[in-house]
Formats: sequence, structure tokens, C-alpha cells
Amino acid sequence: MFQSHIFFLFFIFPLALLIPSALGFLSQSGFNDSLPYLWPMPSDFTFGNATLSVDPQLSLAAAGNGGNSEILKAAFDRYREIIFKHASGVSMFDKLWGRRRTFVYDISELKIVVQSDSEELQLGVDESYTLFVSKKDAQSIIGEATIEASTVYGALRGLETFSQLCTFNYETKDVQIYQAPWYIKDNPRFAFRGLLIDTSRHFLPVDVMKNIIESMSYAKLNVLHWHIVDGESFPLEVPSYPNLWRGAYTKHERYTIEDAYEIVTFAKMRGINVMAEVDVPGHAESWGVGYPDLWPSPSCKEPLDVTKNFTFDLISGILTDLRKIFPFELFHLGGDEVNTSCWETIPHVKQWLLDQNMTTKDAYEYFVLRAQEIAISKNWTPVNWEEPFISFEKGLNPRTIVHNWLHGDVCPKAVADGFRCIFSDQGVWYLDHLDVPWDRAYHADPLKGISDPSQQKLIIGGEVCMWGETADASNIQQTIWPRAATAAERLWSKNETVSGNVTLSVLPRLSYFRCLLNRRGVEAAPVKNFYARRPPTGPGSCYDQ
Repeated sequence: MFQSHIFFLFFIFPLALLIPSALGFLSQSGFNDSLPYLWPMPSDFTFGNATLSVDPQLSLAAAGNGGNSEILKAAFDRYREIIFKHASGVSMFDKLWGRRRTFVYDISELKIVVQSDSEELQLGVDESYTLFVSKKDAQSIIGEATIEASTVYGALRGLETFSQLCTFNYETKDVQIYQAPWYIKDNPRFAFRGLLIDTSRHFLPVDVMKNIIESMSYAKLNVLHWHIVDGESFPLEVPSYPNLWRGAYTKHERYTIEDAYEIVTFAKMRGINVMAEVDVPGHAESWGVGYPDLWPSPSCKEPLDVTKNFTFDLISGILTDLRKIFPFELFHLGGDEVNTSCWETIPHVKQWLLDQNMTTKDAYEYFVLRAQEIAISKNWTPVNWEEPFISFEKGLNPRTIVHNWLHGDVCPKAVADGFRCIFSDQGVWYLDHLDVPWDRAYHADPLKGISDPSQQKLIIGGEVCMWGETADASNIQQTIWPRAATAAERLWSKNETVSGNVTLSVLPRLSYFRCLLNRRGVEAAPVKNFYARRPPTGPGSCYDQ
């Protein structure tokens, strides 16, 4: 509604002009902070050449049907604390000497208009927003700063962008917005923008998980894929089957149902869904610690016993309990890396296969499809790693979402056959692969090899995967960041926005974002190290590592 009034105020600049010339963004005099960098890059924006000051007592003026949202109010308070970490409006020396100074700020109020009062958070929720920042004067009809969004979750994305426009000036000791006035119209390229964390290979305390979720919001990621259990440990409480978490490493490395609910609620407040994963029938050895009957035999502890109804009753019990905690419509059932060879060596399983006239491959399909039926009966959409699609595509429920990880051509094949797909090619978006440089991760495109627009729509997005074999609370954040940010921008920003010479148009902004994460308390590693999560190789600026 404001666009026709303000577009004539601005010139539209190409992205390259946002990047200080060929010397990057460093000079002998230090960092050039006259141009704030945005990550991920918005879809459309214009800017001017003015500098505005922001009042440290910045107030919220919420409007619209969703203006009373507690999610919105809490987010404003969080971002105000981030923006004004260094700025109180009064210097220490003025306080000591009892001086009073009068400041007139250009921006003293942030107006946020949210059209819908619905706070339902599901796949495809509207995350679009517009952001206007302009000095209120005779020439400007806007004044102050305004975010408009259809939903509170779009408003959250606008708040993140606004916070990145705000820069603390260490000389004047106030917060400023450069290159104003700004007009930003933004929306995500993909609905699903995920990060997997693995709490089976190493337990992650709840506070660590919250820190990860908080950092995800800074890059506009919106799905935490929680790989809760695996063969190594089963750390989650399941009330219907209370012995399951005997499979945890220790009694101290467990999540109560209350912990899980707290994590889901914390994520929702930041516009992030939590997709739980319970991987079957493989990767499940830890289940049998509490219920040994799930093992075909003491020498064959996975895949789970396909012959027993108890196996599927227990899976149903798990999903029934988890459905009360995880409202997201997608549930991940794994289904990957299933080695069925030991099924052929266990007498009662071998007899069952004969009685059912099944091969072990048939039994694998039977197990996965029965687990899918259970998930669907709980009103979940099943997600499976790519192996079931590769092994028995024809039998899969058409609602299945295929999760690519191993083969680069899986998503094109899946969408050609009408399935939806999530892109997580291990060659580029597996964060435990420490030798994948930032630019290779950045060049990955979930739509590669898919030209049909109707098939492109079936790619719901992508996900970076932080498998936990070599990552725990001591190093997980520097393994995730900043490489996860490369995927975050590819999943949010349109191709036209991020095309060109990435060394000039992307690397400076990525380095800036890495340092922004550091300033916000996120242990993001240097961008340019050959191996990820390595510390700096010597002294130097955060912005040139």
C-alpha cells in the first residue's frame, strides 16, 4: 500500500553497489560500516544515502488483527536488546558527572502491522513482509519505521532484517541506520528451510538446543529437524513405553517430555517448526536396551523385528505420545541404511519370511509402509530418507516426502513421479563434512536439473545436516556456522538476487554475517578456513578470516 508513495524517492541499485569496491570491505583504516549488509539478501529493496539515528528507548506500536500477539511482543523485546546492547542513550561519563544531554532521534517508534491473528505455524505459512525506514519530515509521508506482514511470522522475519540495518556507532555511541531511506519487500524462495541436529550420537543440553534455535532465526531458517534417537542412544522419555530411555547414554543425558515441549515452544516463538525423527527400521539398536523383544536376537539388534506386532504397537505408542508434543504436520520416519542381512539368519524371522512369501527387501518395504500408515493415522505427513523411494517407489504412499541425501539426481526423479522432495545433498549440505568450502555449499541449488515449473513447486526446500558423531556442546555452533548460512540464503533469496561473482557479492556479506553471529554470542567459525570449525590461523580481523 505504501509502494506507490515511496518508490519515486529511491534509485534502484544493483547488488554489486552494496559491496565496497574490489578491496572487499576491509581497508587499512578498518571495516567500512557505511553500508549495512543483509543476510539472507531480501527479494527486492531500494535505499538512499541518509544516516538515521535510532532511539535507545525505541517503542513498539503494534497494529492489525495480530497486533496483540505475545509472539510479536516477545520478539520485539529480544531484538531491542540485541540492537541496543551498547547504547543506552547516556554515556558513563555523563552519568558520573551528572550531565544531562538532550537527543533528538530520527527513529523513536517501530510500527508493526500484522494482518492475521492466527499463530498457527505450519509448512507454507506466509513469512513475507515489507519494511520501510525513513526520517519523518516534510518530504516523507512514512516517517519512523514500519513493518507490515500478513502473519506474525512474517513480522519476525522483518524484525530480523530491521535489526541488521541497525549498526552501533562506537564514536557517537548511538545506533544508526545507514543508506536510508530503505524500502524492502521480501519473501522466501522455499517454504522449508531446515537444519538437522543429532542428539543420539552426542546428547545436547536443552540450553544448547535453544541457542541453536536462536541462531537459526538470525538466518531465517524455519525448521529444526530433530534427529532425536538412533542406534547409539535413545534419550527421549516416552510415557507409553517408559523403558525406552534406558537406551540413553546415562541417566543425566535425557530429555523429559517437558523438555521436548519447552524446545518446541521456544522454537515456535521464533517462527521455527520442529520436525521430529524416529528412524525405523534401522538405526534402532538402542530401543532394545529397554525392550529386548524388539531385537530379532541378541546377535541381530537391528533392523527391528519385523515379525512381531509388539514392534508396531510400540511405534504407534511413540507416535501417539509425540503427537501431543510436536504439532508440525511433517514427521520423519527415517528408513535409510537398512541392512537386512541378519534377518535371514534368525530362525523365527526366516520362517516368517517364508510364511509371508517375502524376501528381506519385501519385508523392508512392509515395515516402512506400515510405519507410514501409523504416522498418517496420527494426522502426520510422512518424510523418509531417499532409500525407500529408490527401493520401492511404487509402494510409497503418495503423501510421502522424499528426503534426498545420498544421490544428486533423487529430487528430479522424485518430483517427476509426483512426490515432494527436500534437498540435502551430502556433498554440499552435510555440515559434518568439514572439507566442503563455503562457496561450494553456496552454489548448491535444490532446483538443479528441474526445469518444469510444476515439478519445481514440489521441491519444498532444503536442509543442512549437522550429524553428531564428531560434534557436541563444545563445538556444534562453530561446525554449523557460518556454512549453514550459505544454505539459508539459497533457500530464502531468489536466484536473481544472489547471482554473479560470489567472491565480490557474497563473501563480504557472509563474513559480515559471521561476525554478526559472534557479536550475538554465536560461536561461528572463520569463513575461509579450508576445514570448517577450525580456529583462526593467526591474528587478524573477524571480517577477514
